[in-house]
Amino acid sequence: MIPLPTGVRVWLATGYTDMRKGFPSLALQVQEILHRDPLCGHLFCFRGRCGNLLKVIWHDGQGACLFTKRLERGRFIWPSPAEGVATISSAQLGYLLSGIDWRHPQETWRPTSVG
Repeated sequence: MIPLPTGVRVWLATGYTDMRKGFPSLALQVQEILHRDPLCGHLFCFRGRCGNLLKVIWHDGQGACLFTKRLERGRFIWPSPAEGVATISSAQLGYLLSGIDWRHPQETWRPTSVG
């Protein structure tokens, strides 16, 4: 997991993205489509057409970072293109990167004490 400083937001680019793109091309998408500054320190996430590949770009103040994750099974849960841009919390990002539905995470069953 990426250690996120306080105040950092996580943005999801809805729809799908060409996963051949690197940091410069994805940063351009952030500027033109999301209307955000890619060097502001926020995380910007992009999903491929198949849904099992995710790229995250982040400028940490010292340089550009590009993270890639591919799920062996399943797909990343993604908002529909009609929703436009979406923002999620750092906890939801943890769910997303694990392949868990970040919109409705389910609490595991906890035993109750018999008394």
